[in-house]
Amino acid sequence: MSANLLSEAGIKVPKGSVATSAEEAYEAAKKLGTSDLVIKAQVLAGGRGKGHFDSGLNGGVKTIFSPEEARDLANKMIGHKIFTKQTGAHGKDCNKVFIVERKYVRREYYFAILMDRATQGPVIVASSQGGVDIESVAAENPDAIFKLPVDIKKGLSLESAQGLADKLGFVGNAREEAADTFLKLYKLFLAKDATQIEINPLVETSDHQVMCMDAKFGFDDNASFRQKDVFSLRDPTQEDPREVQAEKWNLNYIGLDGRIGCLVNGAGLAMSTMDIIKLHGGEPANFLDVGGSATAQQICEAFKIISSDAGVSAALVNIFGGIMRCDVVAQGIIDAVKELDLRIPLVVRLQGTNVEQGKKLISESGIAIFPCDDLDKAAELVVKLSDITTLAQKAGIHANLSIA
Repeated sequence: MSANLLSEAGIKVPKGSVATSAEEAYEAAKKLGTSDLVIKAQVLAGGRGKGHFDSGLNGGVKTIFSPEEARDLANKMIGHKIFTKQTGAHGKDCNKVFIVERKYVRREYYFAILMDRATQGPVIVASSQGGVDIESVAAENPDAIFKLPVDIKKGLSLESAQGLADKLGFVGNAREEAADTFLKLYKLFLAKDATQIEINPLVETSDHQVMCMDAKFGFDDNASFRQKDVFSLRDPTQEDPREVQAEKWNLNYIGLDGRIGCLVNGAGLAMSTMDIIKLHGGEPANFLDVGGSATAQQICEAFKIISSDAGVSAALVNIFGGIMRCDVVAQGIIDAVKELDLRIPLVVRLQGTNVEQGKKLISESGIAIFPCDDLDKAAELVVKLSDITTLAQKAGIHANLSIA
């Protein structure tokens, strides 16, 4: 996808095509008509080159020299999980490979356009040290990284692009071609409502062409209505299934590594809830914002998502009812606990619109829910309950906790 977007924008990329099977990989390599090829696992994660597959294959980016080799390696990539430093322990399913012509390069660079909170606009980040982790460059040689904020009203000028090319060390015709590539990438960034375009590496080939060898794109979800061509290419198999499910119900969910599930309305309140959990020694399992107008059904679906995480040992509901009504939340909680037969301790803090009605529904439900009006005490309690449940689980004991 990224190669097609770049090519359509007039930016040079190596010739190649995507294959979804070993035979397609064979045909793609054959069609390129060269024995200098590269096969790349197509997953939404960095570090593929140093990754490994559950098939036993090491490396998700391989140099190959024949269609037969493309077929053999595709067999070991497609349908298998790849594990890199960015995939986590669960890995990522590899459903496609990219067969591309190999280019011999003189120099490798790093180039990215990001949205920057500090300047409230796009910023270009570039380095003459490409083809490696930019985080390593930033840690070991920060002076090798150049940052160029761009005034979104004025755009990137030719002079600024040429100046950046000079700083990176491009000379002669490559200097002009690099500047032109920077301008086209910035234009593409705006045209596609991107939040990130990362080219690593950007290269100067042996015949002095400037090319994008690998690219990573990020797009603004709020622009999906006008970027239908881009979002139609979305691959849900490369995303956290919980996040995919949350989006279906208009919920904002991000999975984390902790053990305490959070259900909150409002991003600011969600962040502060996570902070206070950490303050008391706990670790949040997720960020989940149900918004200001969630229905009881959405609350129920939110609990399904939280409970689908086997690592969650307790949950905290923190609702401030403004537009959101506390009685609607309470009914959603009750429905979820009954439908899911929820067995983890649940601490609930309700404040705001219809709070008394909400508390009444919970108290009359007959469900073991721990109500708490004070956020600090609620966070302290859910951390303790999580610790108890975790210890019980490790001992193979089911802890049925209730209020004394």
